[in-house]
Amino acid sequence: MTSPKSSPEATSDPAGARPLRADARRNRERILAAAEAVFAEKGPSASTDEVAARAGVAIGTVFKHFPTKQALLQAIMKDLLARLTQEVDTLATDDAPGEALFTFITRMVEQAAQKRTVVGLLAEAGIDLQVADSVQLLREGIEALLTRSQRAGTVREDIHLDEVIALLTGVCQGALHAGWGRDLQRRTLAIVFEGLRPFGARGGAVRTYS
Repeated sequence: MTSPKSSPEATSDPAGARPLRADARRNRERILAAAEAVFAEKGPSASTDEVAARAGVAIGTVFKHFPTKQALLQAIMKDLLARLTQEVDTLATDDAPGEALFTFITRMVEQAAQKRTVVGLLAEAGIDLQVADSVQLLREGIEALLTRSQRAGTVREDIHLDEVIALLTGVCQGALHAGWGRDLQRRTLAIVFEGLRPFGARGGAVRTYS
């Protein structure tokens, strides 16, 4: 007999106590997607009633999966961080190790410029969501991209992870608040990437990453 853990129709609940049924899992995913959209549009002060309405479920269903608004916001943040970490991991195994870090930064800026992401809004609100483990996984992924780029000779050896994170945060916040167009994104990142590259590799043609 197939155990619940190995069944494709079940995943663990947030507390890991028991597997979720397929319908419950779909409801949870729908609530998270709706909550991300609602909070991105209206900020972290938006109500769980608005989330339930957007998801097309009863408010009781929202509370069944997320007993408090804080728990819902934390789940959104963890989900976003998991998606970013997965993207980093994918880039870390591609065939262009020297360009993966630049590609990731470019994609992050594009996403920040396109919408007011929940991550940015929550950061503004100063909400403590206790997602240190998820953040650490993302940092480790970005560090892997940095290391691969340095080994490939496309990023200076004296660049450290904290500096990359600081640059990434700065350009994403700029793109988020000012809604940078594609041309401004390209020109700004060209300057940032020029500073990251080894001195002997500077001055080349501007490359667009996607």
